[in-house]
Amino acid sequence: MTVFKTFLKVLNKCKAPLILYTVILIFFGGFSLKTNEVNTSFNAYLPDVYINNLDENAKITENFMTYLKKVSNVVLLDEEDISDALFYRDINIAITIPEGFNRDFFLGRKPKLEIQCTGDYASSLVNIYIEKYMQVANTYRVLASSEEELLRLINGNLDLKTNVYLKTSLDTEAMSKATTYFNFTNYCILAGCIFGVCFSLFSFKQKNIDDRIRISKINYKKYLMQLFLSTFVFAFFLWLLYVLLGFVLVGKIMFTYHGLIYIVNLFLFTLCALSIAFFLNQVILNKDTINGIVNVIALGSSFLCGAFVPVQFLPDFVLKIARILPSYWFIHVNELTTSLEKINLITLKPIWQSMLVLSLFTCFFFLMSLYVKKRN
Repeated sequence: MTVFKTFLKVLNKCKAPLILYTVILIFFGGFSLKTNEVNTSFNAYLPDVYINNLDENAKITENFMTYLKKVSNVVLLDEEDISDALFYRDINIAITIPEGFNRDFFLGRKPKLEIQCTGDYASSLVNIYIEKYMQVANTYRVLASSEEELLRLINGNLDLKTNVYLKTSLDTEAMSKATTYFNFTNYCILAGCIFGVCFSLFSFKQKNIDDRIRISKINYKKYLMQLFLSTFVFAFFLWLLYVLLGFVLVGKIMFTYHGLIYIVNLFLFTLCALSIAFFLNQVILNKDTINGIVNVIALGSSFLCGAFVPVQFLPDFVLKIARILPSYWFIHVNELTTSLEKINLITLKPIWQSMLVLSLFTCFFFLMSLYVKKRN
């Protein structure tokens, strides 16, 4: 108990940074949960289009214009105002149907439209509509025996609609919030464990203190075991604190099997962070460098592995580099859990494999700590 009490006294001196990490988690984690709300509604958007028809009033031309009126909002303008309308985004695209469009179409010459656009997503959408119409029209032009049949086939194809149904038992919004929160704990766990453990153990390994402990009546191996258990209790408390915060911030999803996966994954990562802290404690020679090391490891791995920036926005080469870091596998499990529809041995396979990799990192850093300590 003497070792444990001393450890707590030393740890109490660095409580300010540990509290700060928790406040950061609550503030930024809670803010991310608010901004990460999923919008399940959809509103159809009709781009603004100007059409200038220089061709004869043929049926295919009229049919094409009718189609454009269905998928866009046709705006009436004077021809000299087109450039200003495009500049001020009053219209997204201006389409000119050239003279002889109908004749060239039936001759198979693939006539081209004159298009001026703003280059935004709305104008791109209209270009897709145009390309779709022309592909359908050119396909049926060869098959149809008359112009009336051609128009009937074109309109029949373009009027086809597909109903899409999304059936899932997952609360995708809650799962997304949980993943965002636990991804963010990557920074807090790493920073908290490394700073707290390294700062505390560095005080014990100072030469004058270590010499006094060696010549005291306490068994040195027993002392090391008590010191190890003290750091484990600290890491366990840190894990428990962030799990309880998860129940508060994330909500009812934490009471499901998915929540259990998040909790177990965080526990394994906490052990890994503890092993990293043990290793760094053996190689750090100056207490003043602890803050810098915390920033490099905790912040660096958080940015590289997707704790702060969503994984889907990171380049592939960054993710390939991140595979050598434990944080990548911790966050990878969280991301896999987000889309875990059914929980069974097959669906859990990639999750426990990633957890196994995380455990191997833990063993590696613990063994490296023992090796360096023995050499020292």
